[in-house]
Amino acid sequence: MFINSLDLKNFRNYDNLHIEFDSHINILYGDNAQGKTNILEALFMSATTKSHRGGKDKEMIRFSEDDCHIKTIVSKDDILRKIDMHLKRRSKKGIAIDGINIRRSSELFGLLNIIFFSPEDLSIIKQGPDKRRRFLDIELCQLDKIYLTYLAKYNKILFQRNNLLKQINYDRSKLDMLDVWDEQLVTYGSYIIDKRADFILNLNEIIREKHDKLTGSLEKISIDYEKSTESSSFAERLKAAREDDLRRYITTVGPHRDDMIFMTNDIDIRKFGSQGQVRSAALSLKLSEIEIVRSRIKESPVLLLDDVLSELDSNRQNYLLNNIDDVQVIITCTGLDEFVNKRLPIDRVYKVVEGTVTLKEE
Repeated sequence: MFINSLDLKNFRNYDNLHIEFDSHINILYGDNAQGKTNILEALFMSATTKSHRGGKDKEMIRFSEDDCHIKTIVSKDDILRKIDMHLKRRSKKGIAIDGINIRRSSELFGLLNIIFFSPEDLSIIKQGPDKRRRFLDIELCQLDKIYLTYLAKYNKILFQRNNLLKQINYDRSKLDMLDVWDEQLVTYGSYIIDKRADFILNLNEIIREKHDKLTGSLEKISIDYEKSTESSSFAERLKAAREDDLRRYITTVGPHRDDMIFMTNDIDIRKFGSQGQVRSAALSLKLSEIEIVRSRIKESPVLLLDDVLSELDSNRQNYLLNNIDDVQVIITCTGLDEFVNKRLPIDRVYKVVEGTVTLKEE
């Protein structure tokens, strides 16, 4: 699997752009705020329908324009597939695959598998649990369409249940309606819990070896899934927490409250880890993602590195570069630094200046 080309029209700071990628190593270099990350954002949108930055679709439309277009050509199983995305200021986005409009965004997931690695990801372990849940959800949604569907339904029901909790404060006659939402919450939430647990179990098998090599066997890592409830006891726990939920107007039990615990040499590095330990764990995590995706879809995902090399020391740079020799990689950086030129066999280089992308000839 690899990305052949990307076309943008009125996307962020791009008026019109056509760029073709090599199937191996691609470099986008230039000063900050020139549009390098915008290209990666468009590619991530093509895989997941959403920006890695979060935010609304209209924020990606070029200033003073009403809409924008993203067209991505992907080679998958030696077949070219076309993904068209039309973002609009005043209505929902439109998506087409091979010229055929799709009704649900979920139909796009799995066509292009992307792993995005940015400087922010280096601190994912130290950030709040919502960032770690988002990591799980993004990966599982690309690998499992049922998970994607159930997660969307779970979040919708959770929102409705929380609204009902507030209404009951003024109208106790609505109390019985909670049973309806609880039943659905348990149905979809139990699937989410079990799939996350399975993913983390798989992740542990891979990350231990990655981390052992990265740290020279000095650190042993493990990841625990911190659940607010087991799937088998979700219904019981939800019922037991009902009075507390009514007092607080929120649902206090469920996978929306879960977290991941990163233990290095028996230390919870979320709380007590050094910057070096945290960065090593985050790097091992991202490289483990590649292996998991490859094992499940029998193809290598596309790796997007957004100015992350400049945030790593030489040891971690070397380790990362030595582990991406068999995937398509699109890297952004501020300059063709010595460590890139000498340690990475670059196949295609583009210079990005104020929304203009120029192929650098050898």
